[in-house]
Amino acid sequence: MSSVALKQTRTDEVYARVRADILGGRLPPGTRLKFTDLADQFDASIGVIRESLIRLAEQGLVRSEAHQGFVVTPLSRGDLTELTEARVAIEGLVLRSAIAEGDLSWEARLLAAHHILDRTPSVGPDDPLRLSEAWAAAHQEFHQALLDGCANRRLRLIAAGLRDEAELYRRWSLPLGDEPDRDVAAEHRAMLEAALARDAEAADAALREHIEHTTRLLLSGTSESAPSASAALTY
Repeated sequence: MSSVALKQTRTDEVYARVRADILGGRLPPGTRLKFTDLADQFDASIGVIRESLIRLAEQGLVRSEAHQGFVVTPLSRGDLTELTEARVAIEGLVLRSAIAEGDLSWEARLLAAHHILDRTPSVGPDDPLRLSEAWAAAHQEFHQALLDGCANRRLRLIAAGLRDEAELYRRWSLPLGDEPDRDVAAEHRAMLEAALARDAEAADAALREHIEHTTRLLLSGTSESAPSASAALTY
């Protein structure tokens, strides 16, 4: 393997491990990420660490701060509100395009993704206060499949980037099952059925409510500074 390929492989490994530590709660929001500490922890060069953190910054999971280096992205009410507004606008646009342009293969992928999501427990038996990795992956696949019918690659990438940024808020919150009147599975089903019926208005409305509902729960259960793990759970 060439030195360039080897460095890329190490970067991929470190990126995956730091991302898992962030989303798994081992690196809380606001944590400073020191190059030397990470290089020692992962037995990697400073260059590999820097490239890994840049990739995480592109996903919104870490942030570069002047004179401070990188930190795990802090959570705030203002950021969540802004992020929600952007997601509703962009994801709604992409979903409408997907409904207009998606073919039978798109419908099949969407049905398969929903089938897996609907049958995957949202929390694991060992930690009922955190999303299970299997459900998180199935949830991401469903929302990606929902938008994949859109032919505009750039719009799909923008929508995916916004969802990546929202991942910290999803992970640092508790299951929506604690809210007795909410049926998250029914929300996903409503989006699926409206998309397959090619009803863009209903699908957009269902997606908007799905995103905004969780934001309302998070904001109602947080302090002014940041959502805590005692708030609600998922988008």
